[in-house]
Parts: sequence; structure tokens; C-alpha cells
Amino acid sequence: MATNHIDIHKPLVDRCRKGDSKAQFALYGMYSKPMYNLCMRMVNHVGEAEDILQESFIDAFKNIEAYRGDATFGAWLKRIVVNKSLNYLKKRKLQITDVDNAADVTDTKEEEHTELDIQQVQKAIQQLPDGYRVVLTLYLIEDYSHGEIAKMLNISESTSKSQYNRAKAKIREQLSKQGV
Repeated sequence: MATNHIDIHKPLVDRCRKGDSKAQFALYGMYSKPMYNLCMRMVNHVGEAEDILQESFIDAFKNIEAYRGDATFGAWLKRIVVNKSLNYLKKRKLQITDVDNAADVTDTKEEEHTELDIQQVQKAIQQLPDGYRVVLTLYLIEDYSHGEIAKMLNISESTSKSQYNRAKAKIREQLSKQGV
């Protein structure tokens, strides 16, 4: 099934394929901040996030011929950043608890109607264990399905759902301790 999308950056990507450093710099300028934010949400460490970001762009430009245009350049780059972040976390021994029962698993993106201070929520997310934070980030913020997350992390779909629900519970607990 072919998806119809318009890659507005195709001219820049074509110039990158020819080794145009100005085009590379332009793409870097467009995508560095959101990709850095993704790295930070994944690895929760400034220096490592910066390194992963740089390595991701180096790999993207070095392997630009592999970009087929099936998705937007941003989606392709995001996949590189996620994979690099996961590889870093695996080296750091990412801990994800596997579960066989799905007793505490729900598959709904709940809408919280409580107004919260964004900084308090971000801080609570940063304090999560790596496994919880990664699954929460990939599912809630980056909009991957539990099936996609399971494949990426080599875990079961129910484990992904469980980690997500446990992350939400941990965040609620942290926020309630702060009186939020």
C-alpha cells in the first residue's frame, strides 16, 4: 500500500546526495532541535544526547543514498535517532521487566483533564527508570504502537503496554508527592 506524501525537503536531500554541505547544514538546522529533544527524552543525559544527535546526522548524510523517499526525510531521520538512542541504552543495559500476564495492561491513550505544570511532568518523566521512560516516550510522545515498540525493544506487546501503564502510575505517584 503506497502512502501519498510530499517531501518538501526533496530538493535539499537531492543536493545532499551530491555532497552539498550547505544543504546538509540547512537540514541540520531544521531537524537538530526536535531530534535532540527526542534523544533527551530517550537517554536522559545531555552529553549522550548531543553525541547521539551528531552520530545520527553523520550516519544520515553518509547513507543518504539509502533514503528512498518512502517516508518524509524527517521520519527517516527520526528512525535513525530512535535506533541510535536504543543502541546507547542497550549498551547501558536498559532494563525492561517482561510480563506474561496483562492484568495491569490497558491500551488506551487516556486524556487527563488535570492541568499540570509542564515542567513538573517533564521532571517526573526524567526520573523514570530507563525502560519506563523509553516506552512512554515512544508510545505517548513519538506515537509508535505497542507492536512497533515491542519489535524495537525485542519484548512482547503486553510488556510494552505494562511498562507504559507502570510509567504513568509512577508519574502520578511522583506528582501526587509534589501535591499536584
